Amino acid sequence: MKLFTYPQKVLIPPELIDLARDFAKKVVATVNYSDSNQSMIEKITDDHFVSKIGEEAVKSVFQKFGKSVIGPDYTIYDGKQKSWEEDLRIAGVPMAVKTQKKSAALKYGLSWTFQSSGFRDDPILNTPDAWVCLVESDDNNRYECRVFPPYRIKELIFKEPVLKRLKGKKKVIYARDLPR
Repeated sequence: MKLFTYPQKVLIPPELIDLARDFAKKVVATVNYSDSNQSMIEKITDDHFVSKIGEEAVKSVFQKFGKSVIGPDYTIYDGKQKSWEEDLRIAGVPMAVKTQKKSAALKYGLSWTFQSSGFRDDPILNTPDAWVCLVESDDNNRYECRVFPPYRIKELIFKEPVLKRLKGKKKVIYARDLPR
């Protein structure tokens, strides 16, 4: 999976931006963010939009390197059908994708957040050999993304979030702590 060692830049085409935006608007009615104390529909919609943009960016990079990619999944599932399965399958290998907007990175530092509340935990945190690809999405520049090389969970350092209200509910990887 380590096909590149430096972040790769990708510009997301307008039709994929529209697809991600449409998905986010539709999926928001099917999610429960109460364990995150998040009830702002605009924020929840934006989180889903940004996630799909990141998945499309990772797909683009790996396809550029000649790998087959399955996903992203744009199906709208009801609550009971939702799963914590990988975001993409790259050459048959499961790959999680975490994305942060550049505007948020400027406020909180470039970082990627994982659910860890006891009520709802991201299973990847308990899967040391699982792969994750981290993405920074420039929401001020037509969604140009930087896709970082993939890492296994066991290679990463997880810390508490900057925001006090998220402590004990989330685990965060900061770009400054990424393996070199």
